[in-house]
Amino acid sequence: MRSIWKGSLAFGLVNVPVKVYSATEDHDVSFHQVHAEDGGRIRYQRRCEVCGEVVTYDQIAKAFDSEDGQRVILTDEDFKNLPAQAKHEIEVLQFVPNEQIDPILLDKSYYLEPDSRSPKAYALLRRTLEETDRTAIVHFAMRNKTRLAALRVRGDVLVIQTMIWPDEVRDAAFPALDEQPTISDKELAMSASLVESMAEDFDASAFTDDYTAQLKQLIDAKLTGGESFTAVEQEEETTDVVDLVAALRKSVEERKKAREAAKKASEKAS
Repeated sequence: MRSIWKGSLAFGLVNVPVKVYSATEDHDVSFHQVHAEDGGRIRYQRRCEVCGEVVTYDQIAKAFDSEDGQRVILTDEDFKNLPAQAKHEIEVLQFVPNEQIDPILLDKSYYLEPDSRSPKAYALLRRTLEETDRTAIVHFAMRNKTRLAALRVRGDVLVIQTMIWPDEVRDAAFPALDEQPTISDKELAMSASLVESMAEDFDASAFTDDYTAQLKQLIDAKLTGGESFTAVEQEEETTDVVDLVAALRKSVEERKKAREAAKKASEKAS
């Protein structure tokens, strides 16, 4: 794995140097959009609305539009110079009981690797979290965003799970929930009996992504069944397209000037 962030974990006067790694990966099958008739790749151009030119990623900047229509452009340097972004520290704010973390707030998971010659401080924090049944609420900045996260133990490694902010959780305002249907004791007992009959210890490895497995089988069958072909990728001639538009525009302008000149000459002659 490759670390995506490097800094220190701070709780009290203790600083634990760490490296951060993404704990999960996506196994979904990736597709391209193609022309169904000939299999040609469909490409989307990033074209400027002002000058009409096709721009590359290194020419693109982020901008913010105010309510009154004013626009400001923020550069990579602007983001780097923000105080929160420049501070490479995961700060522990408090320790809370594990059961108080609402799962709906949890987002993406990251592993923390100790980044010092002696991992004693790392091991101390891990052991403390285990024995106190607590989760550390931490605060840090990564990828141009200030994040709140839950720091917990998974096996022998510390894991942080980024959390969405409470105001990002939508209210479940459904009119049907306002009604309180009557549930009989018999119905509740039967429902509980069904739950008990299906009760097991959770084992994530017992479940598989059937859709992705079947999709890969379908793709393999097409590859081996003579339905594949060699894709020929053509370079985008974006400059020529822009030049052609400019040339056409210039031709129209020159033609217009020629008509106006001819009209003036005709009126002068008459």
